[in-house]
Amino acid sequence: MTDRPLRIGVGAGFADDRIAPAVDMAKCGTVDWLVFECLAERTVGRENLTRQKNPEKGYNPWLEQRMEAVLAHCLDHGTRIVTNMGAANPAGAARATRRLASDMGLGDVPCAVVQGDDVAELVRTQPHLKLLESGEPLESILPRMASANAYLGADAICRALAAKTPVTITGRVGDPCLFLAPAMHHYGWSYDDWPKLAQGTTAGHLLECSAQLTGGCFADPGMKDVPGLAELGYPIAEIDADGGLVVTKLEDTGGRIDVATCSEQILYEMHDPSAYITPDCVLDITDLTLTDEAPHRVRVAGARARPRTDSYKVTVGYFDGYIGEGQVSYAGINAVARAELAAEVVKERLRLRGFHYPEMRVDLIGMSSLHGMKDDRPEPYEVRLRIAARTDDRKAAEAVGFEVRAMHVNGPAGGGGGSDPSVREILAVQSLLLDRKLVEPEVFVEGEL
Repeated sequence: MTDRPLRIGVGAGFADDRIAPAVDMAKCGTVDWLVFECLAERTVGRENLTRQKNPEKGYNPWLEQRMEAVLAHCLDHGTRIVTNMGAANPAGAARATRRLASDMGLGDVPCAVVQGDDVAELVRTQPHLKLLESGEPLESILPRMASANAYLGADAICRALAAKTPVTITGRVGDPCLFLAPAMHHYGWSYDDWPKLAQGTTAGHLLECSAQLTGGCFADPGMKDVPGLAELGYPIAEIDADGGLVVTKLEDTGGRIDVATCSEQILYEMHDPSAYITPDCVLDITDLTLTDEAPHRVRVAGARARPRTDSYKVTVGYFDGYIGEGQVSYAGINAVARAELAAEVVKERLRLRGFHYPEMRVDLIGMSSLHGMKDDRPEPYEVRLRIAARTDDRKAAEAVGFEVRAMHVNGPAGGGGGSDPSVREILAVQSLLLDRKLVEPEVFVEGEL
C-alpha cells in the first residue's frame, strides 16, 4: 500500500455510455480501479429476455467493445476492472471477456463473478410480498413477471475482489457499491465503520453516472457553461484510508468539476438526503460539505451513515402490454391547426375500427409534449405530431402508427415525413423488499488464477 490515496476512475455510467473517455482513463495509468456502471431498472429485465433466447447472452451488449478498448491498457498498468455489465448473466460475461482476451493475445484473463441477485424463483415462493409502488400483492403481476433481481451490496463484491483477478463482473448490485467495495477491500474497512462507509458510498453516488459529475446534464449555454463538452472526461475519486474524499478528473479532458456540478449530482435520484437507503448503509448527507480545493478538485466531507436495513430492494420486471406510436409533420401557415385536425381524425378512425385505449397521448413536439399547450405560445412554422397509445391488444397498438402514417394522403394538407409504425412491448418495473437472510450471493472465478 502506498501513501497516496486510492484512485477509482469511471469507465461508464449507463448501458450505452461513451467508450472514448474510458480509454483515456485506462491509458493514463494513474487509476487503481476502473468501474463500469451499466445497469438501470429495466436493463436487467431486458437482458433476462435476451438470455432466454440465448443462454450465453444476457450481459451488456457493449461488453466486448468496452473490454476490447481498455483491457490491454488496464493489464499493462495494473488497473483492475469492476463492472455490473454481467447484467442477467455475469458468468456468461466472464466467459466472453476471457475469450476476447485470448483473441487479443492477452492470454487467459481470469474474472471473478458475483451472482445470486436473480431471485425470480425465490420470490415466487414467498407469501405476502407487496409491490412498493402500487401496494398490490406480487401475485397481481406474477403471471407476467419477466425478472426479479436484488440489489446486492459491497460485501459480496469484496469477496470477489479478494480473489485478486484483473476483472470482477457482477449482476445487479447497488450502483455506489461498485465504488465502495474497492475502498473497503483496499483499506480493510469493516462493515460497521460508518464514517468510512458513508464517505465511500458518497463517492459512489457522485461517480456512478459518469459525465453527469463533469458537466454532462449540467451544461446550459450562457448560464452554466462547460468547456470542452465534445471531449468530456469522466471523473475520478481519490479516497484515503480515513475516508477522506476528493473528486477530480483527468487533465486535458473537457468538462468541469466544481461545487456546482457536485451539488447537482449528489442530489440526483436521492429520495431522502437524510436517509438514502443503500445495500450497505443508510446514508445521511445533510451535513455534507463540498469545497473547491483547486481547479477540477472538490473535497467532500461530512457524510454520515447508519446500519443497513434487514432487507434487499428487488426490482421486478414484468410485461405490461404494448405501446403503438406514429409521427407525422406539418409545415407552413396554419401548421398547428392542421396537426390538431389530423390528431382528431386518427382518433376517430381508431374508434370506428373498434379499438379502445386505456391511455393515449397526443403531442405537438416542441409545443405541448412536456407542459401542455399554452394559449400565449407563438405558433411555429412547422410542427411534428406524435400519437402514442397503450393497450393490451397488439393489433390495436399496430393500428396507431398505421393510421398516423396514412395522414400523408388521407388527412389535412401538407402532411409528410411520417415515421414507420412503431409497436413495442412494455417491460414495466416495480419494487419489493425481500428479507436479506433469504438471499445468498455467490462468488467464484472463471479461469485460472
